[in-house]
Amino acid sequence: MSRRAPTQRGRHRPPAEPHNARPRLTLLSEAQKAQVHGYALRILAETGVRVDSPGVLRFLEGKLGARAAADVLRLPSEVIEDALRTAPKVIPVYDRLGNPIFRLGDDRLRFGIGVTALFYQDPLTDDVTPFTRRHMQDMVRLGSALPHYDVISTVGIVQDVPVAQTDLYASLEMIANTTKSLVLLVSDETQFPAVLDMYEMLHGDLAARPFVLPYFNPVSPLVVNEGTADKLKVAVERGLPVIYSNYSMAGASTPLTPAGTLALLLAELLAGLTISQLIRPGAPISLGMLPVYFDMKTMMNFYDPQSVLINLACAEMMAHYGLPHTGTSGSGTGWGMDLIAADTYWLNALSFGLTKGGLAPFIGDTLGSKAISPLTIVHVHEIIDQARRFADGFQLDDAHAVLDEIHDAGPGGHFLTTPSTLERYKTGYYTSPLYPHWSMETWLLEQQPAAQRVLRDRTVALLRDSPAPDDHGDLLARGLAFIDRRGGT
Repeated sequence: MSRRAPTQRGRHRPPAEPHNARPRLTLLSEAQKAQVHGYALRILAETGVRVDSPGVLRFLEGKLGARAAADVLRLPSEVIEDALRTAPKVIPVYDRLGNPIFRLGDDRLRFGIGVTALFYQDPLTDDVTPFTRRHMQDMVRLGSALPHYDVISTVGIVQDVPVAQTDLYASLEMIANTTKSLVLLVSDETQFPAVLDMYEMLHGDLAARPFVLPYFNPVSPLVVNEGTADKLKVAVERGLPVIYSNYSMAGASTPLTPAGTLALLLAELLAGLTISQLIRPGAPISLGMLPVYFDMKTMMNFYDPQSVLINLACAEMMAHYGLPHTGTSGSGTGWGMDLIAADTYWLNALSFGLTKGGLAPFIGDTLGSKAISPLTIVHVHEIIDQARRFADGFQLDDAHAVLDEIHDAGPGGHFLTTPSTLERYKTGYYTSPLYPHWSMETWLLEQQPAAQRVLRDRTVALLRDSPAPDDHGDLLARGLAFIDRRGGT
């Protein structure tokens, strides 16, 4: 028999207001944000940045009314502050079909696959082979089939086509094999305008509902290399939103101390921001850091836990400025999808997910970022699923506290058939789409499969079954005709 609650129960409860209990992670105080900002301003005013593109350098000299010394520009703080005021706070991002997908700068953390890998790691054998057009097709379709990946970044450098046309073929396979948003990395700066021309020929105006975000890296310390400067100017003048992100190796290209690396990298980002706003005030740009360490004994770069802290600090600085943030993905570590890689991906996805948000666009690479691993793409999709569930917290209100059910069950009762259980038992706890909740007895009956075997089988099935977009054939044919007309230029 159900027991009714006394009439006085809940008499002194506060008003019932829905509220999510969400975890939050903070690193810098307001005073420390001002301190880091001051460090960056001092670096840019006293040390400056070198701009290696003669055309962009002359343009900037004209805008600033100052001559560079040995191609080094020193940027006054007031110019930087102006750039911070004019840069948009939010970048709306669409898919290729024109549907709004997310708002970078005003959304939760979003993820993407890609890395510009030179090699492909086979999901069955772990062997590595040179990256090809077929690998690009398969990886783009794989990322497109997994819902937690909102963007596809340039996955690899295609090596079975003429070198002069590598970027064109790679970019064509990207746009033809997904309708998702694209983060575009073009290694040959001379081909960058041609890639944009091809995309405009295939799609139309890229700036109206942008689904393509070109990605640029300066060279630490404090060099805006010629390719980056020229590509940045082309993209900004065409009205495209861009990502400007620096890659550091602490102890080599940046100081070994996290504070020194943070100050230097932030100065580089503010320089890129300022250049973009001098080219076109109001140009949409997202900033971020990829802070790794350099091991002098092995000559390898790697993520340290403090790399994750620097990424968090950057996220907080971008939130402080009100700018969209594109940060670290935790990629490149391990020898495939192994325990080493899992550690770094978990740490990065969980900690980054507890910030305001942003974009982590480079999931999937391994072996020092030289190879792309489809196993990693599939397993990290699982990590993202759980990290988001953690970051979302839980609902804390009268309805979810189910005090009446607790009272009705009473001491020694159960909740197997209570309304809240029956309503939520399929969604109330995490059930992996990849790894089943098996008892020991079931695992033995299934012949003791290793989790790695389950992952391999699932990945191979996804690679086999992930479809191409409906317009794949048309885009591919028109894109190949465009490349043929260009020849080797």
